[in-house]
Parts: sequence; C-alpha cells; structure tokens
Amino acid sequence: MDPNLFRYIWTHTRREQIVVVLIIFVSMIPYYMAFDLPKQIVNGPLQGAGFETPDATQLFLPLSFDLPFYGTVQIFGGLPMERLPLLWALSLTFLVLVIVNNLFKYLINTRKGLLGERLLRRVRYELIDRILRFPAPRFKQMKAGEVSSMVKDEIEPLGGFASDAFTQPALLGGQALTAMFFIFVQHFWLGMVAAAMAGIQVAIIPRMRRRLIFLGRQRQLTARELAGRVAEIVDGIQTIHASDATNWERADIVARLGRIFRIRYDIYQWKFLVKFLNNFLAQLTPFLFYSIGGYLTIRGSLDVGQLVAVINAYKELPGPLKELIDWDLARQDMQVKYEQVVEQFASDNLIEPGRQAIDAEVVAESFDPLLVQGLTVDNDLGTHLLDDVNLEVRAGEAVALTGGSGDGALVLGEVLGGHMPSARGRVTLGGLDLDLAPEWVTGRVVGYAGTTPWLFAGTVFDNLTYGLRRRPGPVPADEPAEARAARDWARIEAERAGNPLFDRDVDWIDQDAVQPRSVGPGLLDPVWAVLGVVDLRDDVIGIGIRSRAGVAGAGRLAPQILTLRQALRDRLRERDLVNLILPFESDQYNAEATIGENLFFGVSEDPAAASTAIIRSPTFRKIVQETGLDAALFDLGWHFARATVDLFEGMQDVPAMTQSLTYMTTDEMPEFDAILDRTTPEGYANAGTADRIRLIRLATAYVEPSFRFGLLDEDLRARIVAGRQMLAERMPASLRGLIQPYDSAVFMAGATLLENIVFGKINRRFGRAEERVEEVIRQILREQLARAPELRDGIVSLGLAGDAGPGGRRLTLLQRQKLALARVLIRRSSFYVFNEPLAGVDPTLQRRLIERILGFLRAQPEKPGVIWIMANNALAADFSRVVAFEKGHILEEVPVHAVAG
Repeated sequence: MDPNLFRYIWTHTRREQIVVVLIIFVSMIPYYMAFDLPKQIVNGPLQGAGFETPDATQLFLPLSFDLPFYGTVQIFGGLPMERLPLLWALSLTFLVLVIVNNLFKYLINTRKGLLGERLLRRVRYELIDRILRFPAPRFKQMKAGEVSSMVKDEIEPLGGFASDAFTQPALLGGQALTAMFFIFVQHFWLGMVAAAMAGIQVAIIPRMRRRLIFLGRQRQLTARELAGRVAEIVDGIQTIHASDATNWERADIVARLGRIFRIRYDIYQWKFLVKFLNNFLAQLTPFLFYSIGGYLTIRGSLDVGQLVAVINAYKELPGPLKELIDWDLARQDMQVKYEQVVEQFASDNLIEPGRQAIDAEVVAESFDPLLVQGLTVDNDLGTHLLDDVNLEVRAGEAVALTGGSGDGALVLGEVLGGHMPSARGRVTLGGLDLDLAPEWVTGRVVGYAGTTPWLFAGTVFDNLTYGLRRRPGPVPADEPAEARAARDWARIEAERAGNPLFDRDVDWIDQDAVQPRSVGPGLLDPVWAVLGVVDLRDDVIGIGIRSRAGVAGAGRLAPQILTLRQALRDRLRERDLVNLILPFESDQYNAEATIGENLFFGVSEDPAAASTAIIRSPTFRKIVQETGLDAALFDLGWHFARATVDLFEGMQDVPAMTQSLTYMTTDEMPEFDAILDRTTPEGYANAGTADRIRLIRLATAYVEPSFRFGLLDEDLRARIVAGRQMLAERMPASLRGLIQPYDSAVFMAGATLLENIVFGKINRRFGRAEERVEEVIRQILREQLARAPELRDGIVSLGLAGDAGPGGRRLTLLQRQKLALARVLIRRSSFYVFNEPLAGVDPTLQRRLIERILGFLRAQPEKPGVIWIMANNALAADFSRVVAFEKGHILEEVPVHAVAG
C-alpha cells in the first residue's frame, strides 16, 4: 500500500474526483447568482429604483457579457416587467436557484459518498487480503482484537475523507472565494474587512488544533490497546478465574480507562476553546459590517441593497472557512491514522499473490515422496526447535512421529502443514519445494489437522466442507432475472472497488476433491461416510432432531416423524414406561408444561411474539375476565416475581447462580422489583396495563414441578383448561396463524423433531425419566434410519444446518476435534498430517479413531501417505514406521509392520 494518503486516494479515485470537481465548478454559477438576486429585489421592486412613474418597467433576466476588442455580446435582452410582476419573477427565480443549488449539493454529496464508500471497500479488502498473505509467524505478534478494530473502526473515517480529499477544497474554496469576490464587487473596504477576519481564522485556528490532533492520536492508540486487552480477557477468562485474578484485571482496566478519560477530557477542553474562538471571530465580522457598512450607507457611499447583499453573502462565508479548517485538520489526522495502519499491516515476506491464485497450477507428475532434508527451525529467540532433521515419507505409508511437547515432532508437523517457516533445509513434495509452492499445494496436496481445532461461525456443514471451497462454480442457468441483475450489479461494484470478481453465492465446492466419491448427486453420502469414520453421526443426528424442520421440511419428514411418534408410544407401552411422558390432551392440564403452553395449547415459530400478541388482544382479555384468570394469573405472577427477586437478590453478577434463570433476565430483576413495590397481589384492578401484562406474561412461564413455589392449585388448573377451550373457539383469524394447536395426528412445523416425536412433556416425577426416554428414542432412530434413507438424509441435513457458533463454541471440545478431522478427511489429498489432533482425548477413544481413520485412508484408491504426531507411543501400533524425536533431533526410526492393503 502506498504510504502517502493523497497519492493512494488519487491513484484509485482520479476519474471520479475529476467528475465531481467539474460538477462543483458548474454549481458555482447558480451559487453566485443567488447572491446577487437579493440586491436586485431590494434595490428594484422594494425600494422602487427605476419605477419612478406608474407605467415604468424594468428588464427581467437580461443576459449579456463584454468581450475585449469586440464589445457587448447580448444573449437575451430580458423581459420588460412592471414593479409587482418583477417582484414575483425575481422571488420565484430566487426560489428556483435555491432548488438548483440544493440539487447540486445532493448530486455532489451522493457522488462523493459513492466515491468514499468504494475506496473504503477497497482499503478494507486490501487489509484483509494482507492478513491472508501474512506468514504464519507474523500472527504471533498480532492481537486479533486490535487488528479487527483497525479494519472495522480506525479505517472507517478514510471513506469519508477520501470523498473530501480533493472535492472538499474545490467545493468549499469555490464557495468561499465566490462569496468573497461578491463582497469585493459590492464594496472594496468591506471586502478587505471580510478577508482580514477570514485570514485571522485561517491563521490561528489550525495552530490551536494541532494539540487536538496529538491528543486524538493518543486516544486512538489507547483505545486500540484497550480493545486488545478486552480480547485477551475474553480469550483467557478461564485462566483469570482459575488464578483468582479478576480484581487485578479490574485494576488494569481501571488504569487504562483513567488514561483514556484524561486524554478525552483534554480533547474536550481544547475542542470547545477552539470552538469558542472560532465562533467569536465569525460573529465579530457582522458587527463590523453593521457598524462600518451602516456608516457608509448613512454617508451615501453604499446603498441598502448592497449592504444586505454583503451581509447575506458573508453568512455563506464562515461555514466554508470553518469546514476548510476542519478539512485540513482531518487531513493531518487521517494521514497519521493511515500511516499507522500501513505500518501495522506492513510485512517484508508476504505470500506472493500468485501463490494464492485461484487458478494456480503446479507442474508435477507426482507429489511423491514427501522429503525433509536438513531441516532446521528456530524460534524468535534463536533457539533450535528442529536441528538438521531428515525424513522421507512415501505414498501409502503411515508414519507415527512421537516425542514430548518440546522434542520437535509437533514443530515438524507445523512445518509440513505450512504454518512455520524453516531457517535452513527444505521440504519437498515430488521435488517441489514446499516454501515456494502455491497455496494450492500446501492447502490441497497436504491435508493438515492441528492440535487446536478452529471452527468458523456458521453451520456444521459450512465447517465440514470448508476445505472443499476452492473455486466458484457457474451461475445457475435458470436464475431469475431479478437475481441475475443483482449479481451483475454486485460484480460491477466489486470491480470498481478493486475487489476480485469472486461470487460467494454460487457453489464453491470442488466435487472432484471429495472423498469417498459419491455414487449419487450431492454430498450427503460422503459426508455420512466421513461422519462415521470420526464417530460424529450420533452428534449430528442429535443436533438434527433438536432442530425445527419448518413448513418447508414438514411435507418431506412429517410421515416418518409421525411414525416415530407412534413407535415411541408402542415401545414405552411394551416396557411399561408409558407414564414417563405426559402427552398433550385437549381436556387435561399438562403438569410439566408451562401455564402458557397449557393455555395457548400449541406451538409457534416465535413463542415470545405470539404470546405477546395474544395477551394484548381484546379476545384474550375478555376470556380471562370471564374465567377470572386475569386476577388469578396476576396474583400468581406477583408471587412468582417476589420469590424470584428474593431468591436471586445480590446474585446478578454470579453466572453460576443465574444460568438456570430462563424466565427472567438479571437486567429485568430491578424492573420487576419496582413493579412489586407499586402493586399488591390482590391489586389487579388498580395496577397499570403495562404492569398487568408483565406479571401475567411472567405467570405463563410457571411450571409447578420445576419451581415448587406452591402457586398452582387444582381450581386454577381447571380454569386454565376452560380458558384454553374458549380461546380455541373464539381466536380471531388474524391470530390463528401464530399458533399451531397440538394434535396427535399432525406434524408440528414450529416444534423440533424431538418435540414432535415425544409429543408431550417428560414426567420428572420418575427417576432418570429424560435419560430413559432418550435411550428408547435412540434405539428407534437407529432401527428406522437403517430402513429409511429419506428420514436419515432429512435429519442429517437438519443436523448439518445446525449453528456451530463463533469458533464452534456451541459444540464440545471433542465434537470440535472430530469435526476438524472430518473436514480434513472429506478432502482428497496426497499426504495427511495429523498434528496431535486428539490431544486430551481418552486413549481408548484415540486408538479407535486412529484405526478408523487409517482404515478409511488406506481404502482410498490414491493411497495417501499419513504422518501422525502423537505423544503416546502405545497408539502407534497400526503405523508402518515410528520415528521418535528428542530435543529437536530424530532419536530413532523403528519399522512396525508393512502397510496393509
């Protein structure tokens, strides 16, 4: 990136800048005309100059100009008008000029905004592109919070400044010079007064604001450090709690916030001092105009129209001058920020763009063998992590590298995965140097799974197929015209902003790289096979049955899910466990369901919105009044709130105590406490509408067996069932679509598959009821999935569509480790490097997974080579060779047995 901000802006926005500047120059013509019209109105129709006789006329809009050696050139002679028509004509012309000037402003600002946003998009892409091209060691010197803050926030003002870099001086300078020229034309000495005051402003204010620039730079640096420190706290929260260091972290944050406060307070002091002086000087000039101009008018040297025109023109002068000063300060500030960003993202050994080209190809007949020759790796302190290591691995071999955490095997794994550079020696694939190979080789020919699995925010499927997204596929031929137009617009804008023409919305998955090869269309078969290898099938199915199929998936899955529902009832009846589930029955109160579920008796895709809409409806209010449920639920909600607030008072900052509080947030506790102070359990009639709704809605979340506050008796249960039936009969058509009633013969689109299968609530009066029911469901699912591929595909698709969360945090560590292995295995590679991918996992499970993975890879027709780094030698029995590392050297190399198959 060019370190000079103006050169960078001009290079990428030259054409747009020229167009906007030309528009600005054209806009100066009506801008000047708008200054002159008030003088014509005051001197002509208002004061009567030229209308001394009743039938006198004056010309309206005569247009002419003088040429040297030629004389006057008349374009339009003007229209003769009497006094009142001329007043209306000039006034309407002034209105037209106001509209034209504002249209010019609209056009200029719109084009400036477009210019700035395109450049901001370009800069952000270039910065992120540089992150993608940083060598691996560079990331050890960076903090994710600081870098993301720079890309998102610190570079944000560049878009606004880029649009003003050349156009703002032209626009504001043109406006200021036009106003100044007009004042000089009216009266020379008033023009000198205006010029002198403007000169004082331009000379003094920028010098005072230099202190603001320095303070702003300090504010930016301290804010960036704070962002990085907060990111460290989030990443290391477990260590902080385990070390009892929370108060130390609070002290550190207090110190940082104190420094930021001092800087910001100094900024406020200087900013308002500068504003005071600027406003004072701006208001001093009108005083001089009124006094000096009034004196000249009284003396007859200046007419009233000229004085009004001068004052009117000066009103337009301070604004551009102030904004020009602001522009100059913004220029200096933005140059500093830009230089800091360029410096932060500078690197001497960026990965060459050609190595990451999407169409990069490698000329090599074979990538066999993988050869390590004299490899030496040093850390940042110069310590040898590997010293003169030599190793050869051929296709079809399975080699185990063993050793402790500091013996070098892990380091060799990182080198082979392309995550650590070598100091001396080289690694080759079929003679191709790994350090010089394009990313197509390091990312495709070598499959790598590291010690710490990292998943991206997105679905399970997105993470599983991440390694298959190499190049964009074709645009669908049957794409609607509207979608194609939007795609074309996005492509054109990407090109104008200097972004690559990559279309994220097409299919990026490289079908040729998928293993095992699928017989039919789609990826479900290879995905299912790989999930079986890493023992993730039950996890994905578990996610799937806890997902909602929605209206679209209901038609495909409904018959099989209803079959599973009946199969579960039959199986529980056979085992005399039917009482483990309390089914939904229209004439019975379900003790394990909430009051709201019992009252509304149905499911909704958005329960909170549906319950709020129903509770606020006149129909609901009338029904609860007739049944007496309004006062009863208000009373229950009041006691429920009182018990909750008393129980958790003072514990809002203890997550371990409040994590089970699902019906009331810690932020809502003070609100409910205030409601309790101004109401009584029996005071429904005197309570406000908002308080009634809050307490009744809280009451709908109550479940007697779960909370055991003794607030629900048989009489209230009966009234709730009666209210349910009345609500079902009287529900208006506008609300019926919010809730799908419970029906044992109907699939519920708003419920999860598991809720559809159970169709009721687990009866927690029986020990291990939930666990026993889930075990029966798993048995039925295994039987049904083997017989019904469509059911399996539907549930697996829902499971794969499940959200993995930021960094995969919604999954357990073991699930993340397995998913990272599956991501590597589903992509066909020549060599696989497994760098302790199952660290911390039970050795028995590790052995089983290693056996499955090796068996899966040996079954592939390409017979890839496998390198597995492990700390436990006992897990190396299935490998062809074991290479032991110690203190950065190969200690010994022991053949175990020939590769099977």
